[in-house]
Amino acid sequence: MLSWAIRLEGRALWTENADPGTATYGESLRRFGGIEFRRWDPSRSKLGAGIMRTRRDKSLLLPKEGSTVLYLGAGHGTSISHLHDHLCGEDNDLGGRIIAVDLAPRCLRDLLHLAKTRPGLVPVLGDARKHSAWGVLLPRKVDWLFQDVAQSGQVEIFIDASRRFLSVDGTGLLSLKAASERWTGEGEDALFAKVEMQLSKSGFVVEECIELTGYEDNHVLFVTRRVE
Repeated sequence: MLSWAIRLEGRALWTENADPGTATYGESLRRFGGIEFRRWDPSRSKLGAGIMRTRRDKSLLLPKEGSTVLYLGAGHGTSISHLHDHLCGEDNDLGGRIIAVDLAPRCLRDLLHLAKTRPGLVPVLGDARKHSAWGVLLPRKVDWLFQDVAQSGQVEIFIDASRRFLSVDGTGLLSLKAASERWTGEGEDALFAKVEMQLSKSGFVVEECIELTGYEDNHVLFVTRRVE
């Protein structure tokens, strides 16, 4: 078990279903010890892919259950649903809270539908760069932040959001898509190395750079800790 709700069986990742009987995106359901779990498909989740690919303790990528977290670029809710299983549990018995921000109205509709049966999930229609529009939902800094926004300036968006919302010593996960960055022809390896240096100079310790190729091509998940 990676946490009370997440287990690794062979090469398959599973989370205890906080909405029993429901498959969120067509994933398999299975019982372990009489408890229903959902299979977490890492090919549809950057967080899931990072957990499968990390060379460190997999639990280090997870927030503390029952805490409040910020997720920028929430999408249609695949990763969010599994994160909710771990963070909140059924009926939000753990008291967790996920502020899930996305710019696309279609994604917001899916997130709102998901939130109906998953208390603790707070969908927000908003631009990850415009904190003034939704920052009031986070009166205190969080200890875990995840960003997956496929738009130019991903690194700057992550740094600005982390400085405002992530506590010192908090974990920040940046899923970087090479094709969404300003391309200067230096190649992906050079681009990712430049990003790592930029993060290091901006008050973060880069604890791991996880290649997601095979799950998500042209992506690297930067695992950082804010130190200033």
